[in-house]
Amino acid sequence: MSNYSIVSPKIDPGKVRPDGSPDDNDRTEIGPTKKAFQEWQDLGIATPNLERMRRTRLQRIVDQLNARQYDGVLLFDPLNIRYATDSTNMQLWVAHNPARACFVSAAGDLILWDFHGCDHLSAHLNLITDHRHGAGFFYFVAGDQEPRLASEFATDVDQVMQQYCGSGRRLAIDKIEISGLEALQQRNFSIQNGQQLMEHARLVKGIDEINAMRCAVATCEIAIEQMHRQLAPGIAEVELWSVLHGENIARGGEWIETRILNSGPRTNPWMQEAGPREIQNGDLLAFDTDLIGPYGMCCDMSRTWYCGDGTPATEQQHLFQVAHDHIMTNAELLGPGVSFKELAEKGQRLPEKYRAQRYGVMMHGVGLCDEFPAIYYPEDYIEGAFDYVLEPGMMICVEAYIGAVGGQNGVKLEDQILITDSGHEWMTHYPYDEKLLAAPADL
Repeated sequence: MSNYSIVSPKIDPGKVRPDGSPDDNDRTEIGPTKKAFQEWQDLGIATPNLERMRRTRLQRIVDQLNARQYDGVLLFDPLNIRYATDSTNMQLWVAHNPARACFVSAAGDLILWDFHGCDHLSAHLNLITDHRHGAGFFYFVAGDQEPRLASEFATDVDQVMQQYCGSGRRLAIDKIEISGLEALQQRNFSIQNGQQLMEHARLVKGIDEINAMRCAVATCEIAIEQMHRQLAPGIAEVELWSVLHGENIARGGEWIETRILNSGPRTNPWMQEAGPREIQNGDLLAFDTDLIGPYGMCCDMSRTWYCGDGTPATEQQHLFQVAHDHIMTNAELLGPGVSFKELAEKGQRLPEKYRAQRYGVMMHGVGLCDEFPAIYYPEDYIEGAFDYVLEPGMMICVEAYIGAVGGQNGVKLEDQILITDSGHEWMTHYPYDEKLLAAPADL
C-alpha cells in the first residue's frame, strides 16, 4: 500500500475535534468549523492529526539544516513561520510588516518572536521552546531608530545561537530587512540561503499535510459549486468572486492570494482582476482560486465556464479543448523519479498562435501557497535552476492559459495532483464545463 493513502487518527470525539485540537468553543487557535468537519465526514475525507503534522514539519526543517551543515535558520516569511510553528498572527499584515520571526536550530529547538502582547496565540503549541519579542524593526515601527532596534534583535539572535548552537555561526535566513542583515553580518554570522532550505523542507508532504490538503480542496470545491450556481447574466465579477471568499472563510479557510476572475473580453489577455463588469449571456467566465483554505493549505485550481443557456461559440469551445488537452497530456508525465527538466522538455508544446500569451509556468509546486518548483515552458527554462526529481508526497499544479493575441476569449484551466509511490493522484475533482468540453478541437 502507498504511504500516501488516507489515514484517520484515533481520537476521542468527546474531548477533541477530529483533527486532535481541543473541542473548546472558546479556544484561541483558529481552525475549521463544525460545518467543515461535517462536510468532510460526509465526503469520506480524513482530517490531519495536527500534532503529528507539526512534528513532521519541524523534523523536515531539522533534516535540511543537518544535510546542509547549518546551525540554524531564522525565518521572517509568515508562511515559513507557519510551517515551522503552525502559528498564525495577522498573516497578510506581517507579509509586508515583518513583525514576527522564528528560529529553528539543527537540534530542533524552536524560538518564536511574536508581535507584542500575542504570546497567547501560540500557547497551545508545545513544540515552541521559547517565546520572545523584538523582531519588528522595520521602518514603520522603528522610524529613524531602525538600525538600533535591528542591532538589539541581532544581539538577541546571537544569544539564542550561543545557547542552542554553541559556537556555530552558520545561520540561514529567508527574508530580512537590510538593517537586520547588516547587524547580523557585523556579528560574524555566516549567512546562508534560508528560503532555499525552506522550499526544500516544504517540498514533500507527509500524510497529515496531504489529508489537510484534501480538506482544503474539498472546501474550495464546495465554494466553487456555490459560485457556479450563482453564475448568471447580470452578476458582477466581484459579486461572484466574493462567494469564493465567503464560503471558504465560513468553513475556517483563511484568505485568497489573488483576485483573478474575469469574464467576456476581459478573459484575454489573462491576469485581469475581478472588477465591476456585469457578466453577459454568452460570455466565458474564467478564474484562478489561489485559495488558502483550512489549515492554511492552498487549493490552486482554475476553471472556465460558459455563462447562459445557449451554445458556446466554436472559438470558445476550441480554446477550451486546447487547454484541456494540454493539462491532461502534461499530467500524464507526472510520477516519482521524473526530473523537473524532463517535464519542461517533454511537456506538450502549445500551438504557435497561443505561445505569445502562454502562462508563466506549465506546472508548479503547491502546499501552504504556490511553492517550488516552477516548471517552465522550454522557451523560459532556466538551465541549472531545477535539477531535481519528483518524489512521492510532492504536490504539483498543472495549468494552461489559451488565448491568442488580440483575441476576444481566453481559457484558463488548472488542477492539483499528488505524486504517489506508483504514479500520481488527482486531488482536484470539480467537473469541467460540459458545454465547452463537448466540442471538437478543430475549428
